[in-house]
Order: sequence, then C-alpha cells, then structure tokens
Amino acid sequence: MSSTRLTRDLIERAPKVLLHDHLDGGLRPATVLELAHENRYTGLPTNDPDELGRWFIADTPGSDLVRYLEGFAHTVAVMQTKDQLERVASETALDLARDGVVYAEIRFAPELHLIGGLTLHEVVRAVLDGFAHGTATAAREGHHVIVRTILSAMRQANLSETIAELAVEFRDQGVCGFDIAGPEDGFPPTHHLRAFHLVQREDFHMTIHAGEAFGLPSIWEAVQFCNAERLGHGVRIVDDIAEVDGVYRLGRLANYIRDRRIPLEVCPTSNVHTGAAASIAAHPIELLRRLRFRVTLNTDNRLMSGITLSSEFESCATTFGWTLDDMEWLTLNAAKSAFYEFDTRLAMINSVIKPGYAALRSA
Repeated sequence: MSSTRLTRDLIERAPKVLLHDHLDGGLRPATVLELAHENRYTGLPTNDPDELGRWFIADTPGSDLVRYLEGFAHTVAVMQTKDQLERVASETALDLARDGVVYAEIRFAPELHLIGGLTLHEVVRAVLDGFAHGTATAAREGHHVIVRTILSAMRQANLSETIAELAVEFRDQGVCGFDIAGPEDGFPPTHHLRAFHLVQREDFHMTIHAGEAFGLPSIWEAVQFCNAERLGHGVRIVDDIAEVDGVYRLGRLANYIRDRRIPLEVCPTSNVHTGAAASIAAHPIELLRRLRFRVTLNTDNRLMSGITLSSEFESCATTFGWTLDDMEWLTLNAAKSAFYEFDTRLAMINSVIKPGYAALRSA
C-alpha cells in the first residue's frame, strides 16, 4: 500500500462518502439572506452575506453547544415553504457533489418545518424533490452524487413514533433511515423505544445521536436498548478507554462497540465548536482510528462550522499526518456503513471508490 501524503488537490479529487450532515446546518449564507427577504424574516444579525457567514461559525473562544445552536433558529425560519425546502435541498446536493462527495445521507427533522402550514408529508416530499433536482444539476456539470435522507425526531418532543412511521412510509422514495436528535442530557434514547421498535419491526435502518455532549450511558442505551446500527458522533466512547503504561485498555462497552463494528459518525470540527473537544489535535478521532474502531469522518453542520468534507479531511490530515491510504480506509468505512442495499453499496465501492483512489495513486 502507498503512503501518499494528502494534499488539498488530492483530497478534493478523491471520492468521499458523508453519513452525518444536517440539512438545516448546511445552507449557503447568501441563500439564508435571500430566503429571509422573501419570507420577510427580520431576525438575522446582519444583511451582509460575508458577515453572516462568519457569524454562523461558532469558533470564538468560549463557544459551546448553546452558542452553536443559535444559528438554527435562523436557518429553520427560512425553511418553511415547499419552494424554500426544495431550494435548500437542491443546493445541498449540488454543493456536496462539487466537493467530490459521491454518496451522502442528509438528515433533517420534518417537525421543525411546519410553521408555514405544510404537512409532514409535504415537507419530506419537498426535500426529496430538491435532492433530485440538485443531483440532476450536478450530473449536468459532470459530478455524480447519490443523496438520500434520514428523518430525525427531536428527542425533547413527543413525535418520534410519528416520524418513524413517516420514515418507513418513504423508505422506497429516498428516505434511508430514522434518527433522534437534540439535547442528549435529560432526554435519553429509551424515551423513544416505541419509535425504535417500530423501525426494527419494519426491517428498517436507524442511527442515534449519542456520545456527543453526553457520555457512556447515552451510548449504552442507544446500542443495548434501542439497537442502534450507527452512533451519531459516539466520541465519548473514549471515556471507556484507559491508557496504562503506554497500552490502551478498552472497557466492556468500548470492546463491544469495536467488536460489533458499530460505525461512529465522527464530526471533529463540530465537536470543537460545541466544546466537546478542546481542539482538532485533542480530538479522540485519531486514537479511535488507530484502535481500529469503525470511524467515519463527517461534517455535521457545514454552515455552522464553516467547513466542507474536503476541508475536514485536510484539517485532520494536517494534524494527524493522514495519508491517502487513511483517507481511503475512512471512506470505505463510511461506504460499508451506509444505509444502502448491499449490492448497490458493493458496486459503489468497487466501481467508484476503489478505482478513484487507485487513479489518484497512479497519477
């Protein structure tokens, strides 16, 4: 295997897979402004697109999850009509394709987009139509991307069973899974067991936000009570790993997660901005990668963190010395962990991802 050093050019040209990205956290600043004007929304902190883009990025000293979440009030406010949702979804698909993403699962909470009078079904349909339009536009530009969606229920609300039913209903139309999002502390995944059991009975897919702002109990409940197939973030699993005389010892839960190959949807820059990690250098992703957990690299919220998947790879490569081999390993982890039919997933790996990295090595 080659140990080709990663450069920005290689990263941008490499095929990438994205499993954890929020629709309402990835708008273009200019789009927020235009939609706010159309919607007569006056709550934005500035009307300058460059200043607005900087405002959304919660990277100032002392920023935490509360500051990070402030921006969502504005993005959600301008995503309340069919046209607005279609536009945001279309631009999301196009932006990801231009960044070299070949497969993406974008999540959103339909219950947050009902203020304008849409029904839950109309919200989902608008987002799926937007993704279809964006992927078609990308294809005309020569960029080929598959975009599917995960429906999230807000864990502090009481609609999880309804959203789970909605996800199952749209399973053959572009929805690939179910999730719960929102504050972990005080809202454990076991509060939503009926929704998770519904998804299981329907032989459908689920991922759960766990182990981001809260620790091991959240991960344990997500896996052992709710049977989560993947963990959104999951980085607090590091709390069950101890270093003794230079040797890392895994606790029972960490061993279980690693042994079962349960994927971790890791989002380093987001974790830094929410205060879950002090810096990229201090982030546990490199330790988890070296210990061979099934780590995947993700963006979480591209607007709020001011990133792309390419820039996220570049930051980690600069910090940890990742090579092209490491990037391919992480990308294959994500492709193997996608909520996608096995045959189609395998075809993507063998016809797109592996040939893409082979071509970069031989160039």
